Amino acid sequence: MRGHTSDMDRIMELCDAAAIPVIEDAAHSLGTKWNGRNIGTIGRVGCFSFQSYKLLNSGEGGILITDDADLAARAVIMSGAYEHNWTKHRVPTEAFEPWQNKLPLYNTRLSNLSAAIVRAQLPEIERRFRDGRRNHDHTAALLEASPWITVPAPLPQEARAPDSIQFLLNDMSPAQMLAFVDEAAARGVKVQVFGLTKDNARTFWNCGFLTDVPPLDAMRATLERTCDVRLPARLTPDDCTKIAHALTQAAATATTPKAA
Repeated sequence: MRGHTSDMDRIMELCDAAAIPVIEDAAHSLGTKWNGRNIGTIGRVGCFSFQSYKLLNSGEGGILITDDADLAARAVIMSGAYEHNWTKHRVPTEAFEPWQNKLPLYNTRLSNLSAAIVRAQLPEIERRFRDGRRNHDHTAALLEASPWITVPAPLPQEARAPDSIQFLLNDMSPAQMLAFVDEAAARGVKVQVFGLTKDNARTFWNCGFLTDVPPLDAMRATLERTCDVRLPARLTPDDCTKIAHALTQAAATATTPKAA
């Protein structure tokens, strides 16, 4: 998420031992690498998004990638390749034939217009990856100068492709964190605090479809002070300097005791 990844070596070790297939939800992490391998190509299936704010943006849609011909055939048919429209895909015919008329058609395929928009952006992936990481690392270095802000370091095997920056607020009360959000907004920078934003989808306690969730106190405590700020690759280092200064100034103001 947001250009980050988890410890894929450990995940694959655990899942392989339990014979659990790994599906990588890499919607936000196109371009991120783990030990030199592209995220989304390590598990059995990788999924990427082309929605707004992503590295490749067609406004909607996404892709599924796999080197398993049977999985690819089933995905193609269920995405809406009715009758024999699957012949348009570069998957062996013998993978499709067993599934003919055996699967439901959900018509969730990417539109031709969205696909054309994405294809035109493919040559830009590496540049956007480099610019996004430059912006992230430049901003992170400036934010680390504040005693109130910590930017988590990447894992040693991880080469991030970030489209935003996440950081932790240190030793702030909930009231101070909310004041920080307001002070940043007054300086033109929108900040989300995952655990304090109403109805935020990244907080497990807002997921009403989950049942029997344990307390997860450590995760809750982290999310309650985790912030997110957009850093599109189109920004310049000067833009990022202004954003970082706005954030550090907002943190300083929010934590300054008010005169009686």
